[in-house]
Amino acid sequence: MLKNFLSILFVWGMLVSCNNQKNTDNTAAPLIPMQDFFRNPENAYFTLSPDGKKIAFTKPVNQRMNIFCTVIGSSDTLQLTNFTDRDVQGYFWKGDKIVYIKDNGGDENFHLYVIGSNGLNQKDLTPFEKVNVQIVDDLEAYENKLLIGMNKDNPQLFDVYLLDLISGEITLEARNPGGVSQWITDHNGSLRVAVQSDGVNSVLLYRADKNSPFKQVLRTTFKEGVQPLIFTFDNQNLYALSNLKRDKMALVKFDIANGKELEVLFENPEVDIDNIEYSRLRKVLTSVEYTNAKSEKHFFDPIHENIYSDLKEKLGVQDEIILTGHNQKEDLFLVRTISDKTLGTTYLYNVNDKSFKKIADRAPWLQREDMCDMKPISYTSSDGLLINGYLTIPKGVEAKNLPVIINPHGGPWARDEWGWNPEVQFLANRGYAVLQINFRGSTGYGRKFWEAGFKQWGKKMQQDITDAVNYLTKEGIADPERVGIYGASYGGYATLAGITYTPNLYACAVDYVGVSNLFTFMKTVPPYWQPFMQMMYEMVGDPVKDSILLHEASPVFYVDKIRTPLFIAQGANDPRVNKAESDQIVEALKKRGVKVEYMVKENEGHGFGNEENQFDFYSAMEKFLAKHLGGRIAPIEKTTE
Repeated sequence: MLKNFLSILFVWGMLVSCNNQKNTDNTAAPLIPMQDFFRNPENAYFTLSPDGKKIAFTKPVNQRMNIFCTVIGSSDTLQLTNFTDRDVQGYFWKGDKIVYIKDNGGDENFHLYVIGSNGLNQKDLTPFEKVNVQIVDDLEAYENKLLIGMNKDNPQLFDVYLLDLISGEITLEARNPGGVSQWITDHNGSLRVAVQSDGVNSVLLYRADKNSPFKQVLRTTFKEGVQPLIFTFDNQNLYALSNLKRDKMALVKFDIANGKELEVLFENPEVDIDNIEYSRLRKVLTSVEYTNAKSEKHFFDPIHENIYSDLKEKLGVQDEIILTGHNQKEDLFLVRTISDKTLGTTYLYNVNDKSFKKIADRAPWLQREDMCDMKPISYTSSDGLLINGYLTIPKGVEAKNLPVIINPHGGPWARDEWGWNPEVQFLANRGYAVLQINFRGSTGYGRKFWEAGFKQWGKKMQQDITDAVNYLTKEGIADPERVGIYGASYGGYATLAGITYTPNLYACAVDYVGVSNLFTFMKTVPPYWQPFMQMMYEMVGDPVKDSILLHEASPVFYVDKIRTPLFIAQGANDPRVNKAESDQIVEALKKRGVKVEYMVKENEGHGFGNEENQFDFYSAMEKFLAKHLGGRIAPIEKTTE
């Protein structure tokens, strides 16, 4: 239940002067146009139709990602959608149809649409105002049916509905009794398990069949528990993640009827288990995933392992390999590569004859050899806690006395991982070393590390970030006079906290959709977060009981301490961090006569999704950082579709 909540809480859970850089190997990267890092991919999100005859993908049209379809073996493509206001945010195949979601202006009230792969019969299936939709089960066995969740009758609760894709008819399948954040179906599409919360306690509800009432089988605090993944293939038990009586999340087989663990299938002593892969066709668990410095897999299934081994041999690279989709027969797979230096390439792989065909590069205009290495690092905090992170050094310069961007992640209940990050590569290309930190409170490192961040906003969590600056300075990597901080969402909060509580540490700061006032932040969260507010109070602080704590941790009340040049960016429609969070601190600084660069986009939400708005933001940030840290600036170039 906790992992599900954290995933929706902040999806966002994202320079030395050229003349002063010492080129040690004559391989400094060329100055790459800013747009090349942030422009939409040339092609992306490829998916196979269930019959394996067609491929759908997204492609930019007038700067918006729209859905296209092609028959395998044909050079012709058909454009299925033609949105000009906002990208399509996600889609999947349903028989010979495409089902997709899209919001308006970043408000996160997603509508569900359907369209035939021939481009006909497009329909908004959930044409309701201020209603969000979730997919509960794609009901693979039923060509024209879906189980969806909607907060249509109560903005705080998602009820389950059966949706007919042809008629558009929506039938109530299960009423949310209150606090249910996740519904689990068995392999026949029957609702059998629900995860419920009263804000601090998590309850697993179970029923033997769809005609039986739900009953409570396990009650835990939100700090520990069982996160259901899927039913076992006999529909009797669950595969689940569990940290019951342990620090790290393990993969277990769970007796749902009796609420107890049956068997630990896999665990790692250093980190939590992330997820599983499985074969619907063969009804077997195939692998489990976890992330140390990089993503790793443990295989249960030799067929699955052999596929990965063959792909690694064929590709001959150290990039991460991801199976992104397959047909119903599971003999055709879409394969994507990705690394710290590339957005990757998509391939089509035939299991039967092991044939291998390149489909497309995501960003062919970016060259791997011009990108920088993202290297795992670790340091010890001032109170003795091991902190992990990633350091990226500009290409062709010595890792000494560099301008640095400290880049705390959002969430904060998330973590940075190794892989492609356009912001990091952009900043490194401009001459900055970039440090990403998995400060205490980050997820993935076990319960103890996560709980160490409770009620530590602006305190020990922030001290971990300060310790990161001190670490880089002590190692001689950072020029202490040229350290900047930039973050989004919680990272934006950490940016404001950094220049408030350690005003002498940073030469400049960029806050992107960050929290400034913990009191107003908690009053303006989306309505479907309300069931979790008691949990938020325990993790961050109760506005009444912990009012002193929250006041101390809210940068807006200490603007008199801010002397660092500041640039703020905000989406007007942000449902997670309300625009008032940025308005408050800008206004407070203005009252003191302090000028703040402030960018507001009226058609954006929690982070900028539209390409032209991203260009505006990163162009402004590039100039701001160069002014205060002395980095490189590339001329703005027009891009072509």
